Amino acid sequence: MITKPRSALVSAAAVLVVAAVVLGLALSGAFDGGGGGNRETGSESAASTPPPAAAALRPRFVSRARWGADPHLLDQKPHYADSVHAIVIHHTDTPNGYSCADSASYVRDIYQAHASARGWGDIGYNFLVDRCGTIFEGRLGGVDRPVIGAHTVGLNKGTTGIAAIGTYTAGVPVPAPMRRSIERIIAWKLGLTEISPAARTQLVSTNSESRFPKDTSVNLPTVLGHIEAYETDCPGQALMDLLPEFRRAAAKLQGKAKLLAARRASRSPETADRGQDGVPGPPMEPRREPGATNHRSGARRRKILL
Repeated sequence: MITKPRSALVSAAAVLVVAAVVLGLALSGAFDGGGGGNRETGSESAASTPPPAAAALRPRFVSRARWGADPHLLDQKPHYADSVHAIVIHHTDTPNGYSCADSASYVRDIYQAHASARGWGDIGYNFLVDRCGTIFEGRLGGVDRPVIGAHTVGLNKGTTGIAAIGTYTAGVPVPAPMRRSIERIIAWKLGLTEISPAARTQLVSTNSESRFPKDTSVNLPTVLGHIEAYETDCPGQALMDLLPEFRRAAAKLQGKAKLLAARRASRSPETADRGQDGVPGPPMEPRREPGATNHRSGARRRKILL
């Protein structure tokens, strides 16, 4: 029998220990490489290449991992429509006046209520926006994809649900950063299939508990309030009053993005990606109060120009 030196045995044992630790971390989802070993896998599944104009409009998001989505509450796999045909605006019916540093905790609470208390298996909304304009990724499945949510009974398929964090009844001011981010999501998400926010579309009701009998084809705006599809007070009169402005502003964003994309296409490859005239996005740093100072640079938050 051939025996190995003691040092070689020790080295081999150490390698096995390290391998076991790495495997355990991978299975627990500790490594965030776009998937992970838990049930959050697939949250950024591959999507088709977006039109150049839509790509320029893509907002920044706080991912599920960053806001702390508990994978143990997740009880379903993502489901997809053929595309997104309309945007449904909601409010979360939670307190206003919160600190934006606490927004993620509100999202976690909503996630738990939807996934567990209501039995939906996940958060119902596709996106949530706080008063500072920070956009949170909602339902699992990939922000770029037509994920079917649980936000509008009967009309979840083919729609994207955007929830404003707070309660926006008549007379309640809707913060400007929140408005700008909602407009940005609308322009981008409908732009992925080159749909105008000012248009109308056909949706098919999948549940008679909506305002429309099951299997009924209905003609609705491409940007609508939850109340237009279901008997509810959501999204509140303040947001309903803003729907025309959301449509106009999102259509304007799409138009500017198309001009930008055409200008870039006409440039030489050496100058096409310099980004000197890009379409500005939402705030770079999430959960900072409006007008707050960036302590590292001393500069105020960059205003959203579009």
